[in-house]
Amino acid sequence: MTDQPARLTGRAYLDLATETIRRVGEEQGAAVSEAARLIADSIGAGGVLQAFGSGHSEALAMELAGRAGGFVPSNKIALRDLVLQGGHPRETLDDPFLERNPDIARRLLETVPTGPDDVFAIASNSGINGVIVEFALLVKEKGHPLIAFTSAEHSAKTPSRHPSGRRLSEIADVVLDNGAPYGDAGMPLPGGGAVGAVSSVTAAVLAQMVVAEAVQRLLDAGRTPPVYLSANIPGGDDHNLALEAQYAGRIRRTAA
Repeated sequence: MTDQPARLTGRAYLDLATETIRRVGEEQGAAVSEAARLIADSIGAGGVLQAFGSGHSEALAMELAGRAGGFVPSNKIALRDLVLQGGHPRETLDDPFLERNPDIARRLLETVPTGPDDVFAIASNSGINGVIVEFALLVKEKGHPLIAFTSAEHSAKTPSRHPSGRRLSEIADVVLDNGAPYGDAGMPLPGGGAVGAVSSVTAAVLAQMVVAEAVQRLLDAGRTPPVYLSANIPGGDDHNLALEAQYAGRIRRTAA
């Protein structure tokens, strides 16, 4: 009698995701605290949190930048900024392998309104693609603190696509391991392959853990954290616009 694969049910995925979140949350505590320190120090000095992710990892940048409960001094960076902010032709985005091209990283970084006290967070499950690695190298070349959200297991098992042979995790000051397995999905299929990706879920949890600790550090330092309210509650717009005005020209949601 052969072993039968586990049934693919919603409850099975819930169990997988819950167990992975619990494990990641417990194992990454020290890295979460260090990432929170870098962000709190940056924002306390008047800096901005610059968050970049390509592919599905763009969701992590959205988790960190411009959302309710998150920091007002924050920018989401995406490959489409080459067109929206950098004046490149729309056809640039038609390349299905754009994120593998290291040559565009410098042009992408040039679209970002950076200051000397800014901190960067880069998300990439694999941590191997050319634009991600090159962008990370440029960030460090400019002297900014860098936080990485990545899968240690997947990255270790996959060759870098950057000419240097380096991975995101080898460049960052702090590495947050999202706990995703090789290939991201964790529920095997009978004929090979798997379903049930977890990297987006665990990275979002790590991001919110980091933000919570960064806010507490600012409170402990006697500062009022510049945090968004939901725009969909009374007074939210007024609160947010007043804070955004303090970062005019530094965050993309304001005019220069």
